[in-house]
Amino acid sequence: MAMPSVPPSPRPPADDLTGSAWFSYTATGDHIAWSKPLLDMLGQPPTQNEISRKVLTRYVHRDDHAKALGAITQAWTSRVPVRTTVRLMRADGGWFDVDCRLEPVKSPDGTVRGIRGTVTDVSVRERERRELARLARRGETVQASLVDPDPATGLLTRARFVDEIDRAQRRGGGAILIIRVQPSRGDGGGGLRPELRPELGADLLHRAARVLEGVVQDGALLGRVGPSEIGLLLPGTSWPMARREAEVLVDALRSQTFVLPDSWLRASAWGGLVRFTPDAEAGSHEVLIDAEHAWRESRDDDRPLTVVAHPVPRRDRRGSYRTRVADALGTDRFTLYAQPILDLQSNAVTRHELLLRVLDESEGPQSPIQVLDTAERLDAVYDIDLWVVERAMQLAAEEPGRCLQINLSGRSVGDPRLTDEVERLIDRYDVNPAQLTFEITETALIGNLSEARRFADRVRDLGCELALDDFGSGYASFRYLRIFPIDLVKIDGEYVVDLVENPQDQVLVRALVQVCQAYGIHTVAEFVQDEPTLRLLRELGVDYVQGYLIGRPAPLPAGRLPSP
Repeated sequence: MAMPSVPPSPRPPADDLTGSAWFSYTATGDHIAWSKPLLDMLGQPPTQNEISRKVLTRYVHRDDHAKALGAITQAWTSRVPVRTTVRLMRADGGWFDVDCRLEPVKSPDGTVRGIRGTVTDVSVRERERRELARLARRGETVQASLVDPDPATGLLTRARFVDEIDRAQRRGGGAILIIRVQPSRGDGGGGLRPELRPELGADLLHRAARVLEGVVQDGALLGRVGPSEIGLLLPGTSWPMARREAEVLVDALRSQTFVLPDSWLRASAWGGLVRFTPDAEAGSHEVLIDAEHAWRESRDDDRPLTVVAHPVPRRDRRGSYRTRVADALGTDRFTLYAQPILDLQSNAVTRHELLLRVLDESEGPQSPIQVLDTAERLDAVYDIDLWVVERAMQLAAEEPGRCLQINLSGRSVGDPRLTDEVERLIDRYDVNPAQLTFEITETALIGNLSEARRFADRVRDLGCELALDDFGSGYASFRYLRIFPIDLVKIDGEYVVDLVENPQDQVLVRALVQVCQAYGIHTVAEFVQDEPTLRLLRELGVDYVQGYLIGRPAPLPAGRLPSP
């Protein structure tokens, strides 16, 4: 009687005598044999010697399944040994790294009938490799400095400049000089007239910065503190030395002929110099405001420099700034621009963000950051926000089909008068509240949490919507999604501007969108400047986009919104 055929038992690799970890798989009978060292590594009892090929996949980390199967397939089809590194799972749920040499086992006729694998634990090596890779990624993704340099001049930004004033004030005395630089009136030089080229002021400020960098004393710091203002910090400098330095710098700019890309011209320059001490009542922002006020005195009195030996008393400073805000409102120095927002579902512009601009004496509309920063700190911003809200109501009444997004400052969000005014103005102009979305920044929420919640509840009760601006730039974004009735989140533009080329930003934006979708919140992506970015944002599920690709901020002609 013929005996039934019995599949040959898998045999260990030749080096099993050394006690190495190995496994051997034979296709006939679908048998796998394990060495005791490998079973010990996996945390399995040594009696478990044969298991199915399907069970084996449970012992390879799920992220390495494709890699392991690919290596096995390559060894089987190519008939040559293959090496790979994968992660194996232990019975306790942990995992470890192994180098695995896969060798095809051939039958006498040359066909492959199985695979033998030798396994070496390389967890220490792989852990070190992953840590080096992690540190490299951190080095690539962490911002080099807390505040980027001003892109137009290369100088410190206003925020960073204020930080440096704080540091200098803690260490001792010193002085701050603010210089206002603008083209001399009627001076067109040898090229285009200044008023014909809006970016002339930025070009002039850039060249002025280079001039000052060449003559300032060692240890001095330069910053761009306004649209046409350069700040100079002189830490530890005596007052007589600071005055001489200020006179030299202002005179250098006044006597300089500036050669620009398409013109040459002379500049008007006025300076304001303020001394500070560590024990003074005025902090860094107050000292900066005093210096800004001093250069305006120089301009108004037609003299190169105004010096302030002692910071202005707090009461006088607040009063003077309130007067400036009132004058600006009374003389129409504030204006509104509108930027379109595209609905990605309908592919139509359905919203506009209203943006405040300050009409500069010589250069036209400018960003209000400098004015609003100062106004907030001196409690003078409420009137500005109220002015914006009322004009938004007028626009909404004129165009009932448009939705408008209105930015509010932190102090106004916490001011109970504003919610009452919003309700009154909605009634006065007979506005549909659903047209209005009020944007609140994260920094506003952080400082006025309970007041901001009260404002949010009030405007939502009226039928308006609420947006969280610059989402991802603050400290508690995700918490705010739970404690505020937010309808729309604006993803900070710094994560959008390089989205196509930056995989880390893609991961972050995808996560933000998924979180907002889970909470029933719409998303808007800012700084969209090209078609590839727009396509990627569609794929990520963003609801709205805005940026130069969709439309630049434009002045409101005769109080009406620009056509999409």
